[in-house]
Amino acid sequence: MVWTAPEVERSLRFLEVPTGDERALADAWLDHHRQTLLWKCGGLTAEQLKLRAVEPSELTLLGLVRHMAEVERDWFRTRFAGEQVPYLYVTDEDLNAEFDVEDADAEADLATYTAEIEVIRGLVADRALDEVYVDPRREHEMSLRWVYASMIQEYARHNGHADLLRERIDGRTGQ
Repeated sequence: MVWTAPEVERSLRFLEVPTGDERALADAWLDHHRQTLLWKCGGLTAEQLKLRAVEPSELTLLGLVRHMAEVERDWFRTRFAGEQVPYLYVTDEDLNAEFDVEDADAEADLATYTAEIEVIRGLVADRALDEVYVDPRREHEMSLRWVYASMIQEYARHNGHADLLRERIDGRTGQ
């Protein structure tokens, strides 16, 4: 039997907390965007997840999943928490390697993405949005709030790409 990406039910929690505190809103919106990316992949085969948007672009749904796993790890674990974790897909020589999916294992990559999200949820669960850290690349102070805002905009942009990719693959569109 051919593997397909699991179907994902998207939570509408972001609609349930429109008057919630800032942290509740930030968590709900970030989770909504994470689920949306997985939802766009649901039911597709590994080969479909590797289909490019349009030549010569290397943009694929699987590439987006791999990219967001890298971005989440970089901002939350490496920068904010100061963990010494290696890249998942990229190298110092090729910072776009996550988009090279020709030989990628889609099932393993989706599992890696969801595992990374779970680690990050645990990492930030008890941390205040006001918590400040010194970004090792920019060498100045930043807040966890800034990381959340950056991640929400990153997902919003890439989920727009995912909408177009999914529609190209099988015509499926959605909210």
